[in-house]
Order: sequence, then C-alpha cells, then structure tokens
Amino acid sequence: MGEVVDGERESGRGVLGRTLKFLREKAGKSLGQLADDTGYDKSYLSRLEKGERLSKRAVMEDLDSYYGSGDLLVTLWRMAQLDAFKNKYKRYMELEATARILRVYTPDVPGLLQTEEFAREVLSGPQTTADNSDDVEEQVAARLGRQLLLRKDPAPSARFIIDEPAFRRPSANAEIWDDQLLHVEAVAQWPNVAVQVLPFSAGVHPLMGKGSLTLLWQEDGSAAAYTEGDSSGLLTDDPEAVLRHRLSYDLLRDLAMSPSDSLTFIRDVLEEHRS
Repeated sequence: MGEVVDGERESGRGVLGRTLKFLREKAGKSLGQLADDTGYDKSYLSRLEKGERLSKRAVMEDLDSYYGSGDLLVTLWRMAQLDAFKNKYKRYMELEATARILRVYTPDVPGLLQTEEFAREVLSGPQTTADNSDDVEEQVAARLGRQLLLRKDPAPSARFIIDEPAFRRPSANAEIWDDQLLHVEAVAQWPNVAVQVLPFSAGVHPLMGKGSLTLLWQEDGSAAAYTEGDSSGLLTDDPEAVLRHRLSYDLLRDLAMSPSDSLTFIRDVLEEHRS
C-alpha cells in the first residue's frame, strides 16, 4: 500500500519511483552511471524515478536483476499499472488479475490479445499530440502488462468470442495487421485459451450494439460481470445480473464458430490479407 501524504494515498507510480531512486542511491550510482550500466536513457530513468512514466515489465526485471532486489520492482510495477486506468476501472483490473475463469465477448480485437504496435494504434487516434504521447505509451505499457495474466501459473481458463467485423477491419499498417492476426492465431492455440469468431451469419444477438462483456470467476467461486461501451463501463457482482449476462454469453458461444473452425477462419483472413 502507498503511504498517505497530505491526506492522499501516494500513487503506485510514486512508490515505484521512490523505490527506484532509493535502490540507485543505495548502490552509490548516479543516473548517468546507471544509464551507462543498463543501456537505458538517462532522462527516461529520471522520469521513472519521478513517477512520471510507467515502464514495461522487462525494464523492471532488468533493474531487479541489476540491483539484486528479487522481484521487488516487478511487484511494485504491477501495482503501478493501476495508475494508468481511471479509478472506476481499478476494481475491475484487480478482479481480472486474480480471476481463474475469464469469458470475454467483444466486437473488436480484445486488449488482452493485442500486439504492442496494434494497441498503440488503437489507443492513439487523431487526438494524440506530442503533449499527450506519453499518456498513450503509459496505456500501452499497462495493456501489455495486463496480458501477462494469461501466462501466469496457474493460468486462468480464458475464452474470447470476437465479432467477425473485428477481423474485417484491418490496421492502417499492413505489417501491424499481419502481426496482429498471427498473434491471435498463436494465442488461440494456447491450452488455457479458446477463441471463437461470431460470424455475420449469426444475425442479431443480445449484445449487438452494447459494447463488450467480460465475466470473471474467482477461486472462491465469486463472480462479477463487466460491461463496457464507447464511454462508460459497469462492474457488478449482483448474482442475478451476473446470471443474466452469463446466459447472454452462453447464447453467443452457441452461435459462434467452434474454436477449431475459428482458427481456420483466422488463417483464411490472414491469407486473404497477404494476397
């Protein structure tokens, strides 16, 4: 937990930055020396220590190794990820990170399956400027950090139902889209992950035009449902509401292609894209 400063809890990034500075000074290193030793830019390291940036996990792994601090920095980095999301999403992120079962429906390529470059394109948009590009990079790092939950031990059972239009709406960059399709194809073959494509032929369905739905089950059996539209999200653990969402999800699962047929579909789209 962060310390309380002037009545407010210190941010996760603040705690991480303060720890980075402490470890550097304890090692008797200047920022310049640390930059020389690690290969990371001095100004970048400075911003990490000031809590102005959120790094990728690999940076914290490198620095943990450099300082001999076990997994201290990686642990603090996981907490700091939450700073990249608005407060109303933080509880959802906490539940997602500990879920043993995830069931996701989305009309777009889900964030948990996005490559770094595709995530950057999705999160950028025309409103991105030099002034807020750091915010985008922070969100990209946080999104990539979330994806680690699919490979943890024990790994959660995850199922993704993705609308066909998500595969018919390519990236503006052909190489980025090629890599994105290859990534979904690869993840769809992981033993703990199932990917199903909901085809156009499924017709009208309960979640059409309503955004995405995620169902989360914890180890103790408790469940929650999270729905998200263009500008709002709603998290509920009310049993009746969760049951209604589960019934809608089960219907979509029955309407969607099987995981094996979905894998064939993704490969066909990839081949069409390359032709």
